[in-house]
Amino acid sequence: MWQIVTSILWTALGLFSCRFIPSHFPKLLGRILYWVGVPLQILALARQSDFTQLLWCPPLTTILVLILGLGLALLSLSGLKRLSHYWISTLRRRSRCKRITGKTIDQSPSWIPWLSQVFALIRTVLPVQRSAQGSFVLASMLGNTGYVGLAIAPTLVNHVYLSWIVIYGVVHNLLGSYGLGVILAHRFGCSHSGKNWLEHLQIILCVPALWAFALGWLSRSLTFPAQLEAGLQISLWFVIPSAFLLIGMQLAKLKGLESLQVALVPVAIKMLVLPGLTGLGLTLFGISGDARLALVLMSGMPTAFANLILAEEYNLDSQLAASSILISTLGFPMMIPLWLTVFH
Repeated sequence: MWQIVTSILWTALGLFSCRFIPSHFPKLLGRILYWVGVPLQILALARQSDFTQLLWCPPLTTILVLILGLGLALLSLSGLKRLSHYWISTLRRRSRCKRITGKTIDQSPSWIPWLSQVFALIRTVLPVQRSAQGSFVLASMLGNTGYVGLAIAPTLVNHVYLSWIVIYGVVHNLLGSYGLGVILAHRFGCSHSGKNWLEHLQIILCVPALWAFALGWLSRSLTFPAQLEAGLQISLWFVIPSAFLLIGMQLAKLKGLESLQVALVPVAIKMLVLPGLTGLGLTLFGISGDARLALVLMSGMPTAFANLILAEEYNLDSQLAASSILISTLGFPMMIPLWLTVFH
């Protein structure tokens, strides 16, 4: 759990240092991570990973979990919008009824005040702006399978399934964070109009992380000079702390609890619903034991800091992204005993 502790410490440092740095620095840091830091991390991972025994289960599970997370996020947004509209129409009907009958709220049916509280709560967790909806969707589907996943999951399952964990992490980062995640971030943050598949393909081809993976994959058989290899590894020491510093800087901008409240729904989807459904689905297909636990743990990782990096790059709601990362990271240690008990 040392990774969780250090992530909280770096986040706290970013939180307290925000008052001493220029206002444009978080945006600059996010762009540096997107164009330099994350590609270096993926380059190193691709060079060190062994894909000679690529199995069908981890990548297929990763893809299905990403699609499921996206679907649940969109359904949640649609459901919250419908309930909010129903609440507004209910208020209007009550107002018209009061004008006609002269009844006050105290004379209304007993369930009306309770219903009012429920729908008031719903409105607090509904993201209104399109940029916030984009961060909501990304927080529901993208997990920290790299820093947290590759550090914690191998310690909880048999070493035989280490390759499953690595494959899940790589596929998730490529197809999720910097594949589908980039398309969604661009769609919610940069344009309200639909785009054809050629424009989406152009966006994907411009993602530096994908080029970094290709370079790492093609250079696995090559031996880099010792200085270059050492520099590559040392650079990774700055990527993760910088990401959590950025989280702290965005949390320092919070003006209230609104972003924290909105983050509760995507965090619940990411850390409770997705791993639960993943475990049930794997059980139905006859996968059990450490194999099932490895995939459940990876599907239930805290919200990825890629969410915040994409938010900075594509003008999404950075505060909602940071809030989702904070809540999910703090809640992750409490979820591990649950998954160990249910799916081990």
